[in-house]
Amino acid sequence: MNAERAPLHQPSAPVVTEPVPDVQLQMLVRLIGQDAQAALPITLVIGGGFLYGDLVSHETWRADWARSLRGIDGPGAQLLERFPEQVYEAVADKQGHQVPQRLPQWIHLRDATGIAGTSVPVVMPLWRGRLTDVSGWSLGRPE
Repeated sequence: MNAERAPLHQPSAPVVTEPVPDVQLQMLVRLIGQDAQAALPITLVIGGGFLYGDLVSHETWRADWARSLRGIDGPGAQLLERFPEQVYEAVADKQGHQVPQRLPQWIHLRDATGIAGTSVPVVMPLWRGRLTDVSGWSLGRPE
């Protein structure tokens, strides 16, 4: 076969690919979002490391985040008190109208622990990440 006519040797335009979130995980996040009291233990694989904690709704995460910002001391701390509400208002203003229901793009954990390689685990009271960055997941925490 002539190399000029072989399909694998034909020049082509570059293809841009974007990561795609797991639809089942998106639907699980949406389900948890229906109840602000719900929390579900989950383990995620992100960037080759493990992250585990309690999957919570965006509303629960936002309320906990606002509470944690009010507890910060030091110069400029008062500026953070209204920051969560300002972010929420800016997003609502930018959207300007009711957005059609779509699958979530973000995941929220409470009492999260991150482990990468042999390093010391990192504990975070609250964590927020893009669902497209999750390459694997499992219900429950490691034993």
